[in-house]
Amino acid sequence: MTTMRDRVAEYITGLQDKIVTALESLDPNAPPFVRDQWEREQGGYGISCVFSTPYSSTPATTVLEKAGVNISVIHGALPPAAIKQMRVEHASIPYDPDSQAALPFFAAGISLVIHPRNPHAPTVHANYRYFEISDTANPLPGSAPIAWWFGGGSDLTPSYLYEDDVTHFHRTIKAACDAHGAALHPAFKKWCDEYFFIPHRKEARGLGGLFFDDLCDTVHARMPDADATARPYTADDIFAFVRRAGDAFIPSYIPILERRMHTPYTDAQRRWQLLRRGRYVEFNLVYDRGTKFGLMTPGARIESILMSLPETARWEYMSEVGTEESSEEAKLVEVLRKPKEWA
Repeated sequence: MTTMRDRVAEYITGLQDKIVTALESLDPNAPPFVRDQWEREQGGYGISCVFSTPYSSTPATTVLEKAGVNISVIHGALPPAAIKQMRVEHASIPYDPDSQAALPFFAAGISLVIHPRNPHAPTVHANYRYFEISDTANPLPGSAPIAWWFGGGSDLTPSYLYEDDVTHFHRTIKAACDAHGAALHPAFKKWCDEYFFIPHRKEARGLGGLFFDDLCDTVHARMPDADATARPYTADDIFAFVRRAGDAFIPSYIPILERRMHTPYTDAQRRWQLLRRGRYVEFNLVYDRGTKFGLMTPGARIESILMSLPETARWEYMSEVGTEESSEEAKLVEVLRKPKEWA
């Protein structure tokens, strides 16, 4: 019988190839993504597909400025400190505060961030992952892990507000959620708005999408449609939902990028884009749980973890951009501070 480990690894490998191919087809004259396959010394492997252009004083004209579509399939041992921290979000993990023993883990996921060059084309992020913990480093075929869960999501981060674009993005991922229960999208959209929030700025990183974590078959972590009296979602049910959400990425984002990637823009609009990227960096380095977990994982591959950062960004002291009443920049800031329902 094929294990969930193998099924997830096969799925994310295929999805990575589809997404990279779709992005490369938008700009056939641009350099292709660099495909970097690597082995993890502590166990496992990954494939990093990264787009960037060589540094030059002459501005490039490619559709993408920086992009990465990465997968990793790794295993190893979680030290007690990591177990303690992870239990804050994943209560199903067994934990003995007096034990100094590590727990064997397996993790597989796809993570992507796309930073287009044009300020009118939005940045987008997506991540879908599976994690399990065993009581032995080499579990017998067919044996159940002692803890497992799925997590992930996708969210849009524009510099300029095009309501048709945002509505399209949200409606596409809502349709993916609705195929598995009407309660999923409202719950995961709310979770996304709350998670991708920058407290010290009092604004969201972007205009949302969906976010979920710790989805498994335990009572505390069931998907929104499953209650104590209903049949709980199985691993197969949740994996089916994750696949549908992952498959929604291309139709949710590529049409928006096609629509905006050649829109004329000014130096002032480019400046605003770089300021918004600064906010993106602040969230990823200060608050993002995935970044924190990656950096504390033994044998962490730093280049892959920090792939999400843009090549260029700005931080201006007390910048006036975005504060001018009725400006296009201020319209975006207003929605970042007061999230809307888009679908």
